[in-house]
Amino acid sequence: MDKTLRANADAIIASAINAVKPDEAVSRALTGKEFPGRVVLVAAGKAAWQMAKAADDCLGKRIDSGVVVTKYDHVMGPIANYICHEAGHPVPDNNSFEGTQDALDLVADLSPQDTVLFLLSGGGSALFEKPLVPGEVLQDITGQLLACGADIVEINTIRKRLSAVKGGRFAQHCAPAHVFTIVLSDILGDPLDMIASGPACPDSSTCEQAKAIAAKYQLKLTPEAESLLSQETPKELDNVTTLINGSVRELCSAAAVVCREMGYEPVMLTDQLVCEARDAGSFLASILKTHAGSGKKMAFIAGGETVVHLTGKGKGGRNQELALAAAVGISGIPGTAVFSVGSDGTDGPTDAAGGYVDYETAAELKAKGVEIYQVLQNNDAYHALEKVGGLVITGPTGTNVNDVAVALLEG
Repeated sequence: MDKTLRANADAIIASAINAVKPDEAVSRALTGKEFPGRVVLVAAGKAAWQMAKAADDCLGKRIDSGVVVTKYDHVMGPIANYICHEAGHPVPDNNSFEGTQDALDLVADLSPQDTVLFLLSGGGSALFEKPLVPGEVLQDITGQLLACGADIVEINTIRKRLSAVKGGRFAQHCAPAHVFTIVLSDILGDPLDMIASGPACPDSSTCEQAKAIAAKYQLKLTPEAESLLSQETPKELDNVTTLINGSVRELCSAAAVVCREMGYEPVMLTDQLVCEARDAGSFLASILKTHAGSGKKMAFIAGGETVVHLTGKGKGGRNQELALAAAVGISGIPGTAVFSVGSDGTDGPTDAAGGYVDYETAAELKAKGVEIYQVLQNNDAYHALEKVGGLVITGPTGTNVNDVAVALLEG
């Protein structure tokens, strides 16, 4: 491993993620804001605790009470008068259901003068859930969607119709109170009705689209679940105000700023990356091969959310798979590296945020008897990268605005 390149990668990752943490975004949205009646807080998603803490720091005792539902190991301490739940992601579990029920109980019987401060971030689709089917059925359908390569919009189109809180239904529960929503977007293009499956947003998707997705991926549905796909979601809500205060575009821009400060010429490729993770890694490697020997220090930046079509039973995540797939293409090209991370600090069901490879990684793995092609077929990027120090581990970051991948060239 090239220690200089790895140090540069770690510095870029840390600076980019710090720039999109929610504290400033929530504070900016609430500063000077006045609410006439009672204020209760509901925060859901991977960044829920951080957002709730920022709101509490800003409004203090003006918030009567709150419920926070976030991912396991993401609660960083108690917040006065708030109930904090840690729950399952990407597949909801009983803690998801219990935390969501506490939120529904909190917003019951509010008046038209009252406000629900709703803090929403990515991961909310699993964490904030009251299923209309048995929990084990929802978990099975979620698992099918994650394994078949469906993108996040397709997944959420199905999940909305199986839920009592998604697709605008949570806002209906809050009525007649007003819902003031602050959102950290984890979906490309920031479609409000798809972020965390839009609990407080009118749903633009249709029953016909949901049925088409179920047919496309040949989902195995119970009769009850199949029937729910024909029940339409709310198309109008008159008690909601929404602000988007963070997105992958900001993450990519922050990465570009630190790359320039480190002497790289940043090139923004896209903040709308949607494809197979291994294809994205191969593409970034191809870009580095094109520019190798140019004499320029360059950083090619791509933000978005790739997908993994499971073909094996290994351990890993989309960012780790992207990085490992790039290792083959840049093998032996001095001064090249590719890394990819999830801004929330977790990549798939692992403790890593993502992966890092450079021009020496493929040879190092081969020397250890590891064949990259076989690893990718088994979706086992975690263990391969672990062998060569290629895991990027940040711990939970308190934010969630998609992923960023960077291809570095020393010149």
